[in-house]
Amino acid sequence: MNLARLGEDGVGTFGEYVSLAYERREWTNVEQQRAANRFAHALRRLGVGPGDRVLVLLPNCPEVLQAYAGILKVGGVIVPVVFLLGPDEVRHILTDSEASAVVTAPELLGKVEGWTGPVVLVGGGDGGHAWDALLAGESDDFATVDRADGDLAVILYTAGTTGRPKGVALSHANLASNARSAASLYELDRTKWSLMVLPLSHSYGLTVMNAGSLLGTKGVLLRWFNPEAVLETIQQYRVESMAAVPTMLVYLLNYPDADRFDTSSMRSWGAGAAPLPLEIVEPFERKFGGRILEGYGLTEASPVVSAHRFSGVRKLGSVGQPIPGVEVAILDDGDRVLARGEVGEVGVRGPNVMQGYYGLPDETARTLRGGWLHTGDMGRLDDDGYLYIVERKKDLIIRGGFNIYPREVEEVLYAHPAVAEAAVVGMRDALMGEEVLAFVALKRGASVDADALIGFCHTRLAKYKCPRQVRFVDALPKSPVGKILRKELRSLA
Repeated sequence: MNLARLGEDGVGTFGEYVSLAYERREWTNVEQQRAANRFAHALRRLGVGPGDRVLVLLPNCPEVLQAYAGILKVGGVIVPVVFLLGPDEVRHILTDSEASAVVTAPELLGKVEGWTGPVVLVGGGDGGHAWDALLAGESDDFATVDRADGDLAVILYTAGTTGRPKGVALSHANLASNARSAASLYELDRTKWSLMVLPLSHSYGLTVMNAGSLLGTKGVLLRWFNPEAVLETIQQYRVESMAAVPTMLVYLLNYPDADRFDTSSMRSWGAGAAPLPLEIVEPFERKFGGRILEGYGLTEASPVVSAHRFSGVRKLGSVGQPIPGVEVAILDDGDRVLARGEVGEVGVRGPNVMQGYYGLPDETARTLRGGWLHTGDMGRLDDDGYLYIVERKKDLIIRGGFNIYPREVEEVLYAHPAVAEAAVVGMRDALMGEEVLAFVALKRGASVDADALIGFCHTRLAKYKCPRQVRFVDALPKSPVGKILRKELRSLA
């Protein structure tokens, strides 16, 4: 099947309705399909056919979703790229994916400098084909190209925490199965607005497109995250749900003017992509309403692995239970399945698991072995099947032979009233092998010194787990999707 048919079938199921709002304009699902059809025709005229890769490098805008659908309709392969990546990373992805065309914006054109293939510019301008002009003369109808379930649909590049980004190869079946499983857990009113602030040029955008088509949901799209704009939009549209990374929730909680806005319509705040500081949950929900529901996923799993059910039991610190059709196990270093409650590497299997890393057979073999996707995350399962992510394997600190999980130390730091953000990494130590180093950003107007924070940790943690040093920063370095970049912090250590 071709993923594009999910959107076409959604029109048949739900009829025409307003599905998207962006910068004071509303789009219906039918209008979105027509734009995608026109783009598919335009791509064909540019020489793009089945199996060809099209790189999409855009900030959030309706054209991202229209481009995705059009690429799929013509039988092409989507290569989403977060627009905050640097030129060298973008050029690597262009070369590695063997792209045939690029969709970008005039302000981002410098990132594809030297590219000689066709460029489509959303917003017009010199240096490429203007999106509006390109689509203007095309037909609203397009016969979607058939694709096999195992055909490549997307190459999604990982953040590149080690070395250059790797392309995760996802098939039509991978993404369709994950969308159906995620959609089966949706319990909110499809006629109410959700708020979209995460980058569409990421696995999130694919989930929004595919699961949204299955559910007939509607979303307000923001170009990027801004606390004031988020709160203002929630109030204006009476938004019921929003997916976020924990950093965004921290920013909202600490936003000084938050009390000016009515967020009583909110029912669900999804949190994922990074550990949720548990200390913020109670004050956040008291302030804004709704429930924070943490989930877990990764690009290699299309992306959702586990989630809390809206009407189910929430276990704070857990990322919920595996979604339907996805199996999770905890594995030891010999790839043996561990008993409930034991900590090991999280393994995932199911129809959502990637085909592999594009052009990297050895890397694929290391990650997909023994029938499991080895995630690199350390975790445990409780007796009810709830998954707890303890730490990334590479982030584990080993001090004098004792394992220290940074998240445990960070939870204590977040409990201090002066701390806005905290991240803990290991630093080399001649005697102990590694010592604990904390990077901390303080709340606006707050004051505390390093000794006081270390002393605070001593009241709540074993001595060997407490930071030996605390370094204060204005803000922690983050990836384009808001993950704290421990690699950069380790380089500072």
